[in-house]
Amino acid sequence: MAVIMILPALLYYVLLNQGRSTEYFFSWTVALINLITSTDFYTKWLAFLGTLFGQTILFLSIAGALIAPSRMRWLLISLWIGYLLYGLTLPFQMYTHSYYHIQLIPLIALGLAVVIDPLVETVTKQNRVRSVSFIALIVAIIGYQSYVARSVLIAESFRHEPAYWNSVGEAIPSDAKVIALTQDYGYRLMLYSWRKVDLWPLATELSETRNPDKNNAAKFDELTAGMDYFLVTAFGQLEKQPELKKILDSYPIAIEGEGFVLYDLRTK
Repeated sequence: MAVIMILPALLYYVLLNQGRSTEYFFSWTVALINLITSTDFYTKWLAFLGTLFGQTILFLSIAGALIAPSRMRWLLISLWIGYLLYGLTLPFQMYTHSYYHIQLIPLIALGLAVVIDPLVETVTKQNRVRSVSFIALIVAIIGYQSYVARSVLIAESFRHEPAYWNSVGEAIPSDAKVIALTQDYGYRLMLYSWRKVDLWPLATELSETRNPDKNNAAKFDELTAGMDYFLVTAFGQLEKQPELKKILDSYPIAIEGEGFVLYDLRTK
């Protein structure tokens, strides 16, 4: 079962996608494998799972795997081992990317089924009032969790995004070559304003893990060679790179709008 857990990813990357598999393996496994030697990695992994499923649910499911009937128990334990092996090959994603844990949904559900089954059996033997009360409690819990999920979704509005990115795109001269410190790999700029830019490296946990001593500002001239403008929309990132900010302050501002600054690299 542990083999079955990791086999789909292995087949896809090794046999069906050989062009990128080597690059992916070295970029995301070999380059970051040192993370698994730190206890901080396992703490972050467990904490991240807690945000996705709730640690109570997680541990109840593991308990269910341990007390399940023999065949079911070894099936679930093997799947958990497979999940752990899979996680060790993608250490950074295990505490940063939620969709790398999709396979846990049926696994956790199976473990919970073992734990909940005795409770359900007990409820079915109760009188109608107690049974209805139990069902009402379950409905209330589901309703509350649904309300919380909805609140998270509507907490922030993105209705302003199209107009904002369109204004950024219109501010950039049509024939200009631009490098940008911007969000989401420049995809928002491409989607809403049809402008493609070169990307200035972000200061992220991933970049620090891969290259802790790398100083992008020291390569400013190299990275901006041939560029006409430097666009900044990710000001939080600019604050994380004070040396870059100091360099940009020496260039004139071509255009400054709400939420963006366009520096002119052609003059200094």
